[in-house]
Amino acid sequence: MPEIIKIVITGGPCAGKSTAMSWVQDAFTKMGYTVLFVPETATELITGGVAPWTCSSNAEYQKCQMTLQIEKEKVFCNAASSMGSEKILIVCDRGTLDNKAYMNDTEFSAILKELDVNEVELRDNYDAVFHLVTAAKGAEAFYTTANNTARTETTKEAAMMDDNLISAWTGHPHFRVIDNSTDFEGKMRRLIAEIASFLGEPEPFEIERKYLIEYPDLEWLESNTNCQRVEIIQTYLKSNSADEVRIRQRGINGNYIYFKTTKKKISDIKRVEVEKRLSQAEYLALLMEADTSKRQIRKTRYCLTYEGQYFEIDVYPFWNDKAIAEIELSDENAGIIFPEQIKVIKEVTNDESFKNASLANI
Repeated sequence: MPEIIKIVITGGPCAGKSTAMSWVQDAFTKMGYTVLFVPETATELITGGVAPWTCSSNAEYQKCQMTLQIEKEKVFCNAASSMGSEKILIVCDRGTLDNKAYMNDTEFSAILKELDVNEVELRDNYDAVFHLVTAAKGAEAFYTTANNTARTETTKEAAMMDDNLISAWTGHPHFRVIDNSTDFEGKMRRLIAEIASFLGEPEPFEIERKYLIEYPDLEWLESNTNCQRVEIIQTYLKSNSADEVRIRQRGINGNYIYFKTTKKKISDIKRVEVEKRLSQAEYLALLMEADTSKRQIRKTRYCLTYEGQYFEIDVYPFWNDKAIAEIELSDENAGIIFPEQIKVIKEVTNDESFKNASLANI
């Protein structure tokens, strides 16, 4: 079977998605991938006459769009599984959770129920999500609606929609925001670098910084539109090598996805990490291989998007005065800006005692 990776490239209006597709095609074809593109569903529908203003309601239109998006992705995944390529990259021009940004909570909940899906399933069905920030935030001189007949937003509306999209995808385990801090070519190069880093090209390493923080204000986190709560159960497996092998249940309100992760240390802040999605049956079977010398780690994770950075704040049941904040970087020298509500005690990236594998020791 080929290795099939499915990612989303999303973003606010006039963010550069169309150009990004050409960059992705060129870059990853050269790396040996067969690159497949799932076209933007909203543009297809609106230019074809199906729009929020032609349907009976916005909710009815969003249901049509979400239904078509889900079916298109199934077709692409089925086609990819029949191809002879070893590495296939499916790139979705927006994903199903983009619809959430265009609805209120009542509409979104009703559509989920009608389609018999849940938010965790929709969001985490993708391996990674890359958000390109609209030109209306930081590159206003380049904002235009002329190159897309389906785009009607003003710069103010575009900036607000960009915020809503970031909020909709916050909570995904691999979410990255590409801002306008460089010129447009630099923005595209940063996108390619982020995707390549995620894919493990040339090797699957992650760069992670970890901080011990004061126990966070949970009320502030849960009221923040750019923060999502996730419940995690992490179990370490027996390993015949120095590799760290774990399985994880991740989700909320009874809706979960499952992963197996193998980590190999390269340096103090760089590790080779290989992650595999599991079915529930595979996850339950692997629980039988649990390392009984370690306890399960149960934690509440708050995924927070702030200033284009993606923090994961872990709150443990055995601590009531401190917590852990982590951030993954594509550049180990990148600066980090913490929200003023997060009080850093010290960096613990290199402190083995604060790693989950150590906290799991009985």
